[in-house]
Amino acid sequence: MSKLFSPYTIKSITLRNRIVVSPMCQYSCVDGFANNWHLVHLGTRAVGGAALIIQEATAVVPEGRISYADMGIWKNEHIEKLKEITTFIEEQGAVAGIQLAHAGRKASAETAWNGGRQIKEGPNSWLPVAPSAIPFHEKDLTPKELSIEEIKNIVQAFKTAAERSLKAGFKVVEIHAAHGYLIHEFYSPLSNKRTDEYGGSFENRIRLLLEIIEAVQVVWPENLPFFVRISATDWVQEGWTIEDSVKLSGILKVKGVDLVDASSAANIPKAPIPVGPGYQVPLAAQIKKDAVIPTGAVGLITDAKQAEEILQKGEADLIFLARELLRNPYFPLEAAKELGYEIEWPKQYERAK
Repeated sequence: MSKLFSPYTIKSITLRNRIVVSPMCQYSCVDGFANNWHLVHLGTRAVGGAALIIQEATAVVPEGRISYADMGIWKNEHIEKLKEITTFIEEQGAVAGIQLAHAGRKASAETAWNGGRQIKEGPNSWLPVAPSAIPFHEKDLTPKELSIEEIKNIVQAFKTAAERSLKAGFKVVEIHAAHGYLIHEFYSPLSNKRTDEYGGSFENRIRLLLEIIEAVQVVWPENLPFFVRISATDWVQEGWTIEDSVKLSGILKVKGVDLVDASSAANIPKAPIPVGPGYQVPLAAQIKKDAVIPTGAVGLITDAKQAEEILQKGEADLIFLARELLRNPYFPLEAAKELGYEIEWPKQYERAK
């Protein structure tokens, strides 16, 4: 039996298979509002057979957006369209998830197809914030170092965003603590030079993430899944390491996190990343083995046999697909055929099976 197409139960939610649509920014919002692009983009992947559809990094405050065109959930008015999207996803037999995020010092950027560099002035620009006044790129604006009060406000913003997410119909929440954005900036020694309770020691540097988790858990139902995406290594000796991630993941397990989504890097511009097919899978495997917590594997996973092998070897529990699902939203339907596994197609498409 194909493990890729076996059901997977987390708390009260059963996924129809192990294929997850990884959060991918679409840079297609105005004032944080979802629109028909997102309905079709996310809905198509649900029609295509993926089990869990995680919405792109969704900012908990306006200044937490990566770009002016990012998704947001900082006000109640955002809920209506998101509810339409989650309803459609569920109608297709999939589960709707949301990734809550704050971009930190990497905020105020241009859209990806316009270069993605930081915008330093004008109506689409704002001053980014960070744990320390250290820019991501030497040519970027120097971010404002957050005060204790401002940190507490951000924690509260994650909590309120989780409440809105629930009202919008999402059944899985993921905290974005990776890719050089705010939470990663706090736990990585490369970007956190604070000397207060949020800096210095490992315990202090992970404090923001733990406070956000605790705040979200106040409003997020115990029977619904809770994920955290981390950058499992900075890929440089003096940065955050896989050993740090194993230690953190053990703490996350105790705190009630259900799965660690193991990505990597993006907190410094020129890390020596060994990019190749499945290059991040060993990170998920080590966290799963040493921290004894379910993991999601992500990063250049592009074919069915590769995904099946990861699961059969016990290296991860879920397969997060990104660019492959941009190329082919019907990858799950084709993958099942390739693996010789019979799955149900949408009735409207059965004649093409």
